[in-house]
Amino acid sequence: MPNSSSMPQFLLLAFADRRELQLLHFWLFLAISLAALLANGLILSAVACDHHLHTPMGFFLLNLSLTDLGCICTTVPKAMYNSLWDTTTISYMGCAAQLFFFVFFIIAEFSLLTIMCYDRYVAICKPLHYGTLLGSRACAHMAAAAWATGFLIALLHTASTFSLPLCQGNALGQFFCEIPHILKLSCSHSGYRREIGLMFFTISLGLGCFVFIVFSYVQIFRAVLRIPSQQGRHKAFSTCLPHLAVVSIVVSTAAFAHLKPPSISSPSLDLVVSVLYSVVPPALNPLIYSLRNQELKDALRKM
Repeated sequence: MPNSSSMPQFLLLAFADRRELQLLHFWLFLAISLAALLANGLILSAVACDHHLHTPMGFFLLNLSLTDLGCICTTVPKAMYNSLWDTTTISYMGCAAQLFFFVFFIIAEFSLLTIMCYDRYVAICKPLHYGTLLGSRACAHMAAAAWATGFLIALLHTASTFSLPLCQGNALGQFFCEIPHILKLSCSHSGYRREIGLMFFTISLGLGCFVFIVFSYVQIFRAVLRIPSQQGRHKAFSTCLPHLAVVSIVVSTAAFAHLKPPSISSPSLDLVVSVLYSVVPPALNPLIYSLRNQELKDALRKM
């Protein structure tokens, strides 16, 4: 029975067998990553340089852009390298690092999206208390809590997953290192149950955040519909739509990836879906926010 620590490398799932398709995937990922880097970099620069964006929402948007950059830089470079050099290997430590940073940035991003929902709730439902509830110190504490939550959960999952003895080979059915695919290689029932319990705890936290987001938007929509002027309702809705769109993309793609029926599962479909929830949202988020945020569009135009 080989120990996990003695396994020198894992085999990732290849996007294609033909060399032409591998190069096509390389150029496609290069274009997506450059677009995401440019868009998120522009948002970071705009928020940092324009004083009109020195608001709680601007501060949280800056943090969200950092998580998007982290997600892209965690999975895409290795996929590009493997497609370019016609290989599928990743080292044991490289796999552990990739899993840690992916979980870290994903958890931090969803935590930030929950906080941004709270920001919209206070701005629309309790506008008189906005300055008190979302002061600079409160915003810094909430952002720090989001990053700390991501770090702690990522550390627990990485330590638990890579302490398991692996005896089912080293081939992962995914183009990056992900917990469910590593668990399939495990031969320790107690360690497997421990990691499943930890995943259940993480999913419960995510469901709690999702319920909070849904409840907040119910209250937001009720408050908006009570606004007498059509212009006021339109302005209130326009501040919520980008956040709602980003949450919908993240939740729907991740839910479909992990909850789809086994009857429709296949390696090619799993590969496409994993790209949808790990690569597409970080690339689309800055576009969604920049299209609906007039102050952000003005700042980008100045730059």
